[in-house]
Amino acid sequence: MKKVFFALFVLFAFSMNAQEIKWLTFEEAVAAQKENPKKIIMDAYTSWCGWCKKMDKETFKNKDVVNYINEHFYAVKFDAEGNETINFKGREYTNPNYDPNVSRGRNSSHQLSQYFSIRSFPTIVYLDEEANLISPIPGYKTPQQLELFLKTFKTDVYKTLTDQESWETYNANFKYEFVN
Repeated sequence: MKKVFFALFVLFAFSMNAQEIKWLTFEEAVAAQKENPKKIIMDAYTSWCGWCKKMDKETFKNKDVVNYINEHFYAVKFDAEGNETINFKGREYTNPNYDPNVSRGRNSSHQLSQYFSIRSFPTIVYLDEEANLISPIPGYKTPQQLELFLKTFKTDVYKTLTDQESWETYNANFKYEFVN
């Protein structure tokens, strides 16, 4: 009996320390912005994407990433080839060519993916406090690589980076704090 209680205690303690990103649906994040304005970070993924799975397992489990996103953003997981119906800015977005019989491999692109110009996976889409597109950033990112973008968009510094030279200077002088 003592072993059972000890195992339950360890499991409970571990779950209390396990931190995760508070993922919302896209519509929930947009609605939350009306009550408490924050930017949105949307992880556009597909079920077949290996780099997406790696980012879920490593980057989105990093405690610095989790804490920063949960504090400063509304986080959205979006299956860019899924069949979810999303209402956004007075329009309905669907995936009319979705094939439910595709169990492995590519499906058709969701209309919201097209709206945000998502062409590869993973892509992180950043939206401002009014759900206007800031930028889609394609590709796998380590915690530190993601930190650069999170802080660039959170602080609005991106508005001052108007050319390649200013981006390169900013990038070269950026002080990383996240641990990989």
